[in-house]
Formats: sequence, structure tokens, C-alpha cells
Amino acid sequence: MTGVATARSNSNIALIKYWGNRDDELRLPANGSISMNLEGLETVTTVRFSTELAGDRLILNGELRQDEALERVARHLDHIRRLAGVALPAEVISRNNFPTGAGIASSASAFAALTVAACRALGLELSERELSALARLGSGSACRSVPGGFVEWYAGEDHGSSYAESIAPADHWELIDLVAIVSREHKAVGSTGGHTLAPTSPLQAARIADTPRRLAICRTAILERDFEALAGVVEQDALMMHAVMMTSRPTLLYWSPATLRVIQAVQRWRNEGIPVCFTIDAGPNVHVLTPASHHQKLNDALRSLEGVQEVLIAGPGGPTELLTEHLSAQVH
Repeated sequence: MTGVATARSNSNIALIKYWGNRDDELRLPANGSISMNLEGLETVTTVRFSTELAGDRLILNGELRQDEALERVARHLDHIRRLAGVALPAEVISRNNFPTGAGIASSASAFAALTVAACRALGLELSERELSALARLGSGSACRSVPGGFVEWYAGEDHGSSYAESIAPADHWELIDLVAIVSREHKAVGSTGGHTLAPTSPLQAARIADTPRRLAICRTAILERDFEALAGVVEQDALMMHAVMMTSRPTLLYWSPATLRVIQAVQRWRNEGIPVCFTIDAGPNVHVLTPASHHQKLNDALRSLEGVQEVLIAGPGGPTELLTEHLSAQVH
């Protein structure tokens, strides 16, 4: 028996962050979160199940992987195989068009695409809500890359109630995310490890307790396209998460000198009257958000900053979708 399918998924940037789990096994988050899918920062994944394979294979960006990445993919495929009632090995061919593991949500788009492609390849008919919850088991933020546009992930009480759904479509608001790349290195401590450290910070409890307030402000700001309100809550939320990271034991400090340089530039530009704000995930790279009408000027300004290697540009992106063309198993 064989089955093959391919899916394309956008990365996402959390506007209200997910940090810390109530249940590490199910990846049930300590708090709800809101994000924007990023058009063009994407993962394309082909999954082929076949009796001819000796075991699971992972080819990531043209490289045959036999490390922790393969183990994580195989564990996720096991969830999907159990649902389908099969034990077939799979070949997974996956390609990102942006740096992997550097604070752009590569695991989000990766596990969203893997989930949707694998379910289709095995003939599973799941709703978007079910696909989102299933993707969460591979990477928490992956549940937010399944729906499109501006997305809210509900913390939930159990597996079925912890999922993400769209609160506004991609064309609702033309926001631009200018991703200032200050490092392409794979981060020393990934998000999965970081989530387990979150409870060691004395600030995490206060952060979680205040999350409903921040979610409400962010949700309303998106629906009303109120950039000033969005900017205030997005920056506060990012700094709260990084305060938790910095006060965890051991300390997680993802910033580099160039990270701080971008933050200070954004604050300076806003004081000059430009609608702009920053947010930072678990890594040194800075996401600079602005309405589309201002992005070209800010793109030029970001590129001129010392330490900024490249600027990636993305608008709001759609949901994970199936493709008819499949990737071939070429290994560099």
C-alpha cells in the first residue's frame, strides 16, 4: 500500500506569545495566544507512506536527517498512524524557504504541513479544528499555522479543546512583518526546552495571570485595525515573555547586540511618528510590524542598521493547503 500527499504551510508570528506548558506531553499551553500567518515564509512537505520503505526517512532542505529531527517527525507520524490504524513507514521530504531554528517559527509551518499532508496521504478526513489540535502535538505553535490569517489558539482543557481558529482572514488588514535577520545560527536552546524552564521564573505566574487582558486588547485591535493599540500590547507581551526567559533557571538570553539595536531603532522611529512596533520569538531575530504603506521606508532603514544581515518581508498568510505537485527525494 502507498499513499502520498503534499502540503504548504506558512510560518506565523505570535502577537500574544505562547510560553510554557501545562502538559508537556500534549503540549497544552500555559496560556492562549494570537498570531498572524506569514505569507511567503513557508514550508512545503511531501509525505509518502509505503510498504517498500524499511523505516521512516526525513529529507529536510535536501539533507538526509537521522538525528533528533527524524525522531520528532516519527513520533508525530505515530499519532497520525494510530488515528488511521496503520503502521506504514513514511518518507518525509520537507523544504523551508527561510532559516530553520533561528526564531522564525520553522517548527510551526513544518508540523502544520506534515500533519495536513500525512492525514491526506492516509485518507483521514479531519476538520480544520481537528487538524489544528493534531498539529499541536508536534509543535505547539503549529496549531496556529493550520488556519489562515489572524489566528487565536485557545489554551483549552484537554487535547480536543486546545486548538486554533481564524479570527480574521488574511485580507482583513494589510500588516507587514519585516523580519530583521541578525543571526542564522540554530539557537542553543530550542522552544521545546525553553517551555519546560518557564515555571522556574518567578515572573511566569504573573505573565499567565495577565494574559486574558492582553488577548482581549490584541483581539479587539486586530478586528478594529487599531495599530496603536496593537503596538502597545504586542511589545509589552514580547518583553514579558523575554523577562520570563531571562529570569528562568538556567537563564535564557536569546538577544544579541544587534537585537537590541533593532529594538532601539524601532522605538526611535515610533517617537518620530512612524506606526511601527517589534516582537521577538525565541531567538535573536526581530519582527518589525507596520502597516503596508510604511514598509518600504522601514525596510531600507532596517537594512542600514549594523548587524542586520537580511530583511525578510511577509504580509498576512492563508491557511495550510494541499498541493498537487510533490517534492522529489533529492539529497545534496
